[in-house]
Amino acid sequence: MQPSRSEFFDVNGVRLHIRRWGRTDAPTLFLLHGWMDVSASWQFVVDALAREWNIVAPDWRGFGQSQWLNRPYFFAEHMGDLAAIIDHYAPNEAVRIAGHSMGGILGTLYAGIRPQRVQRLVSLEGIGIAPTTADMAPARYRQWLEQLEEPPRMHAYPDRQAFARRLLKSDPYLTEERAEFLSRHLARIGDGTTRNGEFRHGVIWNGDPWHKATSPYLFRLEESMAIWREVACPVLWISGRQSWVVRDFAARPGDWEARRACFADLQESWIDDADHMLHHDQPAQVAALIEDWFRT
Repeated sequence: MQPSRSEFFDVNGVRLHIRRWGRTDAPTLFLLHGWMDVSASWQFVVDALAREWNIVAPDWRGFGQSQWLNRPYFFAEHMGDLAAIIDHYAPNEAVRIAGHSMGGILGTLYAGIRPQRVQRLVSLEGIGIAPTTADMAPARYRQWLEQLEEPPRMHAYPDRQAFARRLLKSDPYLTEERAEFLSRHLARIGDGTTRNGEFRHGVIWNGDPWHKATSPYLFRLEESMAIWREVACPVLWISGRQSWVVRDFAARPGDWEARRACFADLQESWIDDADHMLHHDQPAQVAALIEDWFRT
């Protein structure tokens, strides 16, 4: 495995962990992880890259080695962190971004908000979440108040081997070797709960439990679509053929096409034998697509 190194960056009152791979004089590539993931999750893709890159991969606030706030998080905070990270590590250049899921969503929104700052972009299944309607607001706010009264907790596993088995159970394309690696980065020792609701000290997910809390604000697809229409750079969507995200969009006819149409210059690529965590499932194919896109 290509070794990584850690840096810490203070921004917006929060200490962020930044994982770095490669030479600092090589072309810069930002890799953005998804929800309940960490920067180390990109290791398999990094190992499959053919050329030299200066890779900058943050742990979002409340994930991995970045500071946990122990309170609710709001999506706009991550956007502020991303803008500061890009300005710090690439102040004078249009950047290359590859993001997975939440990281892909952040990348596409940033590219629309500051189109002059992004040269090219790859989004791995980061095209927004399911649309909402105004009539969902009462239930959402009730849920929000209930969460404030009883904060969320992580499930506690007895050991990292049990955590790895959990990863293998949810992803049929993940190998045992990769699951073992991920269990050392996606999990940490802490206090959680058992399936019976009892407290237990053990191995928990490496993310602040408050990330499990549902936002009181409904996702407004129209706002994201308005921002996507401002994206000026070429965009590559990469999706897994067996992904639950793809199945979710298929259940809403026309939704995928409507989002796709927002981008002025967009191409799609599909990877077989890959679920939503396609950078875990088929990292060599993901790496090849990323490098081909940024080499163009």
